[in-house]
Amino acid sequence: MGKQHLPAIRESNTEDIALQRVAKRRSFLKGIGIAGAALSAGTLLSTIARAEENSGSLPRGDASILRFLAAAEIIESDLWLQYAELGGNQDAEVPKLAHKLIPGYPAAPTAGSPAYINALSQLDEDMSQYIQDNTDDELTHHQFINAYLASKGADTVNLDHFRVLPSSKATGANQIGRITNLMNLSVDTSWYTRYRSDSRNPDLDPGFTFAQAVSDLTNKTKFPEGLPAIPRSDNDLTPNDHIQAIANTAGFHFGTIEQGGTSLYPSLAQRVTSVEVLRILLSIGPTETAHFQTWHDKAGNAVADPLAPLTDPTNGLFFPNLNVDPGGEEFQTNLIMPEPCPFLSRKFPNCSIIRPTQTRGAAMAAAKALTADGLFIGQSKQFFELLFDLAEDADEARREI
Repeated sequence: MGKQHLPAIRESNTEDIALQRVAKRRSFLKGIGIAGAALSAGTLLSTIARAEENSGSLPRGDASILRFLAAAEIIESDLWLQYAELGGNQDAEVPKLAHKLIPGYPAAPTAGSPAYINALSQLDEDMSQYIQDNTDDELTHHQFINAYLASKGADTVNLDHFRVLPSSKATGANQIGRITNLMNLSVDTSWYTRYRSDSRNPDLDPGFTFAQAVSDLTNKTKFPEGLPAIPRSDNDLTPNDHIQAIANTAGFHFGTIEQGGTSLYPSLAQRVTSVEVLRILLSIGPTETAHFQTWHDKAGNAVADPLAPLTDPTNGLFFPNLNVDPGGEEFQTNLIMPEPCPFLSRKFPNCSIIRPTQTRGAAMAAAKALTADGLFIGQSKQFFELLFDLAEDADEARREI
């Protein structure tokens, strides 16, 4: 599938635009046959056609922000479940929770893919446990945010209508529909150098391009179909350097996903009105940062001795030893703490921070980044309309006095 058309960000705060958005939502719902129905918790987005009004007792902007975050957590849960099935610690905790939240999801663990688990363990011997814990966290985030919205009489998010993408055929993967695609990724690894820079901050340098840690992972000329981060079938389990390259791709993708959440929560927290909603964002956000810190550390092991350099013999995917090629502090693999950088203004001294945290357009930027990652290859036009509409609503939220 080619590039998806990304809707332009429309001007906000006009009655005409608001009416156009509601009409678009109603048209969308009619297209899937649920417009005007009495909608249950299992519907796509409960009474989305009236989402402008149905914020319950929450300020409208707060409800919009929480709905977008719920959608983001559902998307994260979907991709992390695929990693957990094949590479996670195979206990019953995660599948039992997923079984409660996702129609048709099996309640029993899959036993995983031993070859993939072994390749992941080369990055860290505890990778399977970390994957399992990260997956559990995202499921609980999704569950909590929707439950909180419902408790306030506000609309909730459900993306089950879009669980249509194919699963991996490798042994250990559940054969169910997915929201996300982990088999054709273009993994942005610029976060690796962005967090090491002491002179640049994307909030102050929006046009600056940070170097990719592993340039092949975003090389669409060399890999026009993208790259797998999970084995697509048991044919991907050999040779050893091939399954290791897939595990290394996953290791960097983990960091790519979690650094997005690390920035998203503080960015949107600046727009909420309710102190309780602010507390929710400030409480969930740091767990995303804990995930990112973990994956930042593990990704470095993929590009250092003894694993690197490594070339996938099946397609030429190359992971350099960054301590040698290119070397230097910006690529040093055991540096994982955020380097102090300019913040708010260069008139102030450097400060170690999450970056970026610019609030303007934060939700739309997250939606576009997930799309550029290749996660949604194969999804429908309706999926993109809904995702970007939710993002736009979140970005239009304003703190009320």
